[in-house]
Amino acid sequence: MTPGPTTKGTLQPPASLRTDDETGPADLCFTPNRGVIVVVGLPPLLLYIHSLFRAVVVQSIDRLHLFQRIGLDHSLLCVDNWLIGIMRLTQPVSAVVLATASLVTVCAASTLKPPVLPLIVRNPYLSTWLADAREAPWNHWPMFYTGQSVGFGIMVNVPETGTVYPLLGRLQDSLSRPGKDYNISFPTYVGSKYDASVTNLTYQIPGSESDELAEITLSFLSPITPTSTLRQSIPAAYVTAHISATFDIDLYIDLNGQWVSGDRGSRIDWTLERIPLDNGEYLKTWAWKREEEQILTEWADRAEWGSLLFTGPSDVHHESGTSALLRQRFAKTGNLTNKIDKDYRGIMDEEPVFAFSKSFKLAKKTSSSAPSTDSVTFTIAHVRDPVVQFASARGLTLMRPLWKAWFMDAEKLTKFHYLDHKHASQLAQNYSDQLAIDAYQSGSDSYVDIVALSARQTMGATDFSGTMENPILFLKEISSNGNSQTIDVIFPAFPFFLYTNPRWLGYLLEPHLEHMLSGQYPNKYAMHDLGYHYPNLTGHPDGRDEYMPVEECGDILIMGLALVNSLSYDSESTAQSIWSTMGSQDDVSALFDPALSPFHLTTLSTRDSIWGLDNAIGGVLGHKQAQKWLSRSYSLWKQWTGYLVEFSLEPENQLCTDDFAGWLALQTNLALKGIIGIRAMSQLATVMGFKDDAAHYRNISETYIAKWEDYGISRDGSHAKLAYDWYGSWTTLYSLYADALLCFHPDSADHSNSPSPLGPSRLFGQKPLKPAGKEKSENLIPTHIYQQQSDWYAAVMQKYGLPLDSRHLYAKSDWEFEAAAVSSRSTRKEILTRVSRWLNETVTDKPFTDLYKTEEDGGFPGPDFFARPVVGAHFAFLTLERACGGKAMDGLRGLK
Repeated sequence: MTPGPTTKGTLQPPASLRTDDETGPADLCFTPNRGVIVVVGLPPLLLYIHSLFRAVVVQSIDRLHLFQRIGLDHSLLCVDNWLIGIMRLTQPVSAVVLATASLVTVCAASTLKPPVLPLIVRNPYLSTWLADAREAPWNHWPMFYTGQSVGFGIMVNVPETGTVYPLLGRLQDSLSRPGKDYNISFPTYVGSKYDASVTNLTYQIPGSESDELAEITLSFLSPITPTSTLRQSIPAAYVTAHISATFDIDLYIDLNGQWVSGDRGSRIDWTLERIPLDNGEYLKTWAWKREEEQILTEWADRAEWGSLLFTGPSDVHHESGTSALLRQRFAKTGNLTNKIDKDYRGIMDEEPVFAFSKSFKLAKKTSSSAPSTDSVTFTIAHVRDPVVQFASARGLTLMRPLWKAWFMDAEKLTKFHYLDHKHASQLAQNYSDQLAIDAYQSGSDSYVDIVALSARQTMGATDFSGTMENPILFLKEISSNGNSQTIDVIFPAFPFFLYTNPRWLGYLLEPHLEHMLSGQYPNKYAMHDLGYHYPNLTGHPDGRDEYMPVEECGDILIMGLALVNSLSYDSESTAQSIWSTMGSQDDVSALFDPALSPFHLTTLSTRDSIWGLDNAIGGVLGHKQAQKWLSRSYSLWKQWTGYLVEFSLEPENQLCTDDFAGWLALQTNLALKGIIGIRAMSQLATVMGFKDDAAHYRNISETYIAKWEDYGISRDGSHAKLAYDWYGSWTTLYSLYADALLCFHPDSADHSNSPSPLGPSRLFGQKPLKPAGKEKSENLIPTHIYQQQSDWYAAVMQKYGLPLDSRHLYAKSDWEFEAAAVSSRSTRKEILTRVSRWLNETVTDKPFTDLYKTEEDGGFPGPDFFARPVVGAHFAFLTLERACGGKAMDGLRGLK
C-alpha cells in the first residue's frame, strides 16, 4: 500500500470500513491528522469504533515512531504482521510483541533540544553524555556527567573517495596532516532523537557520485527494562552503527583509559579476550583497568576500581596503541592491524586507546540497485566488585553486584548481554512506547521528551546489589554532595519508581530499614543518609548526619505507604504500575519464608521466548506482601511517626530537602509533609490490622491539619506562607502532591471554605488535641487549599517556570512538576510550557539540572546541580494518574 494523504478534522471511517463483513482480518490503515493507525487482525468495524475512542492518541501516534525508519514521514502505511499495542490502552505495549522490519532501534522525533543528551548511562560510574548536544557531535568529546571529557570516538572512511568523516568526538584533532593518503570532511548532521532508553544520532555522507548519499545512525541503548530486574542490574549498554548506502564504508570506534579513572595520570593495563560462542564464533572484548585499583575510592566522582569491557563481534578488526597512530592508520587504510600494544602506561601517556573497525561492503551491483543496509553492535560495560560497602545488620559488608546472582563471572555476563541485544531492545522499546503514550495523554509532546530524558538520568544514580533473595538498590546523591542513600533525594525520585517498577522503590528503602533496625543509628528520627560519600555507606553511629528530622521522617512514611498502596489492585487497569502486573504470581509459600524479601527474584519467568523476566507483585497477594514488608519494621514506622507527632506541627529551626536555601523554623511546606506522614502511618496501621493505632494517628493528622491551615495560610487566604511567622512570603506547597498520591483527597467538593477559628495563636505553643470542628470530609486537606495554590502559582510564574519560593528567582524542577500535578489544567499547562522553553534555551552545560534560574539565561544559580536522580519527580503526572486505582485525580477535577 502506498502513502496516502492525511485526513483533517473529525475522524471518518474510510469506505473500506463501511462493511457488514466482520469476520476477516483487517488489512487496513487510516491516518487521522498527523497520526497513523495500523491494525492487523482486527475486524474493520471494531477498528473504527476503537479509533473513535482513541482519537486523542492516534492524533499523535507519530510520536511513537514505529514506522519512522521506513521513510514514509508518518503517513499511511500497512504491513502484514506488524502490530501496534495502541489498540488497547488498558493493555501496555509490553504485552504485545512488536514485530518490525526496521533496522534501527527506533525512537521518537524529539521536540526539545536539551544542552546534553545521555549516551551510555547505567550507574554513577558508567555515565557518558553527549556534550553541547545542540551542536554537531564531532565538535566536542563526550563527557562524564561532571563535564570532564571522556575518550570516545567514532568515524567512517569512504574508500572510493579516500575521505574520512568524524561522527563522534574530536577525532579530527589526531588527523592533522591530511594529504594524498586521505582527506577530512564533515558529514551532514541530520540531528538527534531520543526516548527513555535510546539516543540516536543521524548523519549523511556523500559518495563519489553526485546522487549518492549514505545515511548513518549511531544508536546508544541504555535499556530501561521494568519487566526484567536482571537486565536492569547489568552495568552495560549498547552502541550500534546502522548504515544504509550504495557504496562501501569503513567504520572505526575507540575508547580510552578515562573510562576507568578520573586521574589522567593513572597507569592502566589491558588485554584482549576472546569469548567463545556456541556456534563456533567468538566475541572480542577489550578489558582495561587501573594497574593498582583503589577499591571503594573516587577521583573526581569516577570509580578508581573496576574494569571496562568493550566488546564487538568476531568479524571486526582490533588494535590498541597510541591514539593518533591508530586513527591515522585507519584514515589511510580503512582498517586496523589486529595488534596489541603491551606497553602499559598512564592514561594520557601517548594516550592508549582500544579500537575496533569494520568494513561494510555496500556497493550497489547495478545503477538501479536500492541502498544496502548493515549494522554492527558493540557493548560497553563497567564491572565493579564490590559495588559499595554497607553498614548492614551484620556489620560493615562488601556488597557484590546483583548480576552475580545469575552470572558467575564477567565473561558469562558479557556473553549474555551481547547476545541479548534483541530482547533488551524489545523490552526497552515496550517501556518507551508505553511511556510516550501515557506522557502525551497526560501532558504534551514536550512532556514526552521531559520524562524520556529523566528516565536514564534517574537510574544512572543507582547500583543494584544484594542477592536474588534480598535485592538492594543503592543510590548516590549525584553532584550536590555525593551522600549515599539520601532519603530526601530518593523522595523526589520516587514517582519514577512507582510508575516504572515499585519493587525497585522497595530495594531503595531496604538499606535504611536494615541499618536502623540494627541499632546503629542513635536518633529517634529517620536518618538523612547512609554515608557521607558514595560508595561508602558506613552510616552515622554518632548521629551527626545532616539535620533534617521532620523531612526524613515525613519522606520515608509517605514513600512507605505509596509502596504499600502500589501492591493493592484488582486488575491491570487499577494497578499503580502496569509493569507490576506482568508475569505469574509468586507461590504463596514464599510469603512464609523469612529468608525471602516480598520482592525477591528467586523465580524468574520466560514470556514470549524471553528469559529472565520478573514475576508480578501485588494484586491477589498484595495485602499479604505488604504485611510481610511492614511487619519486620513496624516499630520503626511508629518511632518515626512519634517524632512527627511531637515536632512536625511547629517545626523547629532546621533544614528541609531544599537545604541550599538554608535553615528556617516553622516552615509551612515542611510541617504539611510531617502531618501527611502521620496520616500515612494511620493507613500503614490499617494494613497491619492495628485499629487503635490507625484511629489514633488519623485523629492527630486531622486535628493538626486544621491548625496548620490557621498557621500557614496568608491572612487573605490567597496562598501558603513560606513560614508561619514570615508574613508577605509565599512557597511552592509541593507536599500537596503526597496528599493526593496517597488517596487522602478523594472528594473534589470543599467542605471548609475558610480557616476555622482554633483559639489562641500558635505562638502560645502547641495545644492538646481536640476535634477540628469542621464538616466531616474524607479529604485530609480541603480542596480550597489546592485551588488557592493553583491560582497563586499562575500569578507568580516567571519566564522559565515557577520559583521555589519568595526568596529567590530559581526553580526546582522536581517540585514544579509535583505542584503542577495537583494544580488546575491551565496552571499545569503553563508550568509545563515554561519548563519546556527553559530546556530548549538554558545555558546550563550539564545533564538536566533540577535547580535553575527562572529569569535571565536560565543558568545555574549556584550551587550547580546536575545529573541528579531527583528528576524522577518529573513522572509526577503519570504516577498520580494511576494512583488509588486510577481515581487519585477525581478529587482534583473541580480545580479551575
